[in-house]
This record gives sequence, structure tokens and C-alpha cells, in this order.
Amino acid sequence: MNDKLKTLVIINPISGTGNKNNVPALVEDALMSNEREVTIKLTERAGHATEMAQQAVSDGFDSVVAIGGDGTINEVARAVARTPVVLGIVPSGSGNGLARHLHIPMNVKDALALIARNHVEQVDYCMVNDRPFFCTCGAGFDAQVSHKFSEAGTRGIVTYIKTTINEFFKYHGENFKIHIDGNLIEEHAFVVACCNAAQYGNNAFIAPQASMQDGLIDVTLIHNFNLINGALLGARLITKQIEHDKHVSIFRGRDIIIERDKDDIIHIDGDPMLMPRRLEISCVSKGLNVIISPTAIDKV
Repeated sequence: MNDKLKTLVIINPISGTGNKNNVPALVEDALMSNEREVTIKLTERAGHATEMAQQAVSDGFDSVVAIGGDGTINEVARAVARTPVVLGIVPSGSGNGLARHLHIPMNVKDALALIARNHVEQVDYCMVNDRPFFCTCGAGFDAQVSHKFSEAGTRGIVTYIKTTINEFFKYHGENFKIHIDGNLIEEHAFVVACCNAAQYGNNAFIAPQASMQDGLIDVTLIHNFNLINGALLGARLITKQIEHDKHVSIFRGRDIIIERDKDDIIHIDGDPMLMPRRLEISCVSKGLNVIISPTAIDKV
């Protein structure tokens, strides 16, 4: 009888900006042992990670490790959510918002060492209409930036900052009706972000108090502001102080409905997607098994 843990490692070779040629060898050094059987596969196209992770669930694997950015993590996590299969995360994208929230090391070797320890916790994830997200989804300016960033020829933080600045001078807000557990808010707003985790990525904290174990969604509403106020708001985003800005309101709820004037782009864990004008967002409590550091239990 084979009692070895079966682990599938999925690598997105084009995520982020770094070369990943040495990653398979690092995986073998860190994870292959007498107690664990490891299979390594590379993604070849969008959606491929989901297909491979779904097959791993069907084949009785114990865990699936995603090596890539937030988009790759989302693809794998949606396949293993609400199953006994455990998600491992090795961040190698541009923002790595979910990994940062979970206090997973940004270094590949250190993240793999954490996975080898195999400390598993249950965390929440969320749904927007029929699409799962694990970090954030948003409508408004952040969705517009996500859309334009996806069309840029290069990746990385420098490209993201340039895209953000360019779009800031073009975007003028949208009309939103936001229902939070039945309470209605109507506003012409700059951003409506629904957050399971605290940050977009790159330590930009859009919902500093968000927890992935409280069964709630943090809704960050950014009201319209001018250029001078925008600089201060940006600084507060990085320093975990955005909730203290007069142009920001943060609410919490279990069930959110957002209505817009028309079908439009939103972002789901950083990836842009055209969605209907009406968005229904809900939290799935403790629906995902994920490997984290034992010292991070009270921080997620």
C-alpha cells in the first residue's frame, strides 16, 4: 500500500518577470522524499492550471502547489476549493497579493520549505456571480488599470505604476448602487473593491483589516478625489492607513450586490473580465485548505 503524499506542482513559466528554468530542480530538492511523491507540470495556456488541478483532485492527489502569480493561484485554487485537496502557494507573479496576505515568503526556496512543513489552515474565499476569487475583485478604476495592464507588452511593478498614472487622468468614476447585507449605498465612485484579503499585491493595502477567516467581505469604497489628494491616498495605501483617508469608506458584509449602469470590466484577483452590470458577491466560509506558516495563524 502506497501511503506517500501525492503532490502536483503546477508552474506557470511566463508569470512575473523572472526566469523559472531552475524551479523544477528547486521543487525536487525541497519536496521529493520518502513520504511524498511529486509530479511537476508546466502550464501552456490560460485555464490550463485549472484543468490540471481538477484532474489532480479526481486522481486523489493530496495537494496541488501553484507556482505563479495571482492569476495562476486563482486557477488552481478554484479547482481545489471545497475539496479535501490542499493548496500550496509559491509566489512568482507581479503582485502576489494572496501570498503576501498569507505571509508566504516571496523567495521560491523559502516558500517551498514552508510547503514541505505542510501546516494546513482553512480560509475563506468569495464568489462574484459564478466566478471564485481569493484575494480581491473590483469595479471602477482598479478594473480599468487591470485591463490596460493586461494589454501592456511588459509586466512588473514599473509597468503597473505607469499604467496607473496614465489611466488616472482618463478615468472619472462610475455610478454604483451597492447593497451590503440589504443596506443600500448609492454613489458616483472611483473604486468599489470587494476584499477577502487585505491587499491588491506589492503591499498595496486596499482593506487593511480584512481577514480570510471571519466569513466577511470588506468593501472599500473610494470616493472621487483630486490629484493632490490622490498622492496622499496612494501613500496611505502603502502604509496600511487607507481607512483613515476622508475619501475612503470601508464596510463589511456577507452578501454584496453591486449594480452599475452597464455591463463592464471588473478585475478578479487582478485579471480583467467583462461581467454583467449586476454583480452578486458572497463569501464561502472556510472553503479552502491552504498551507501557511504556523506563526501566521492569527494574521490571516
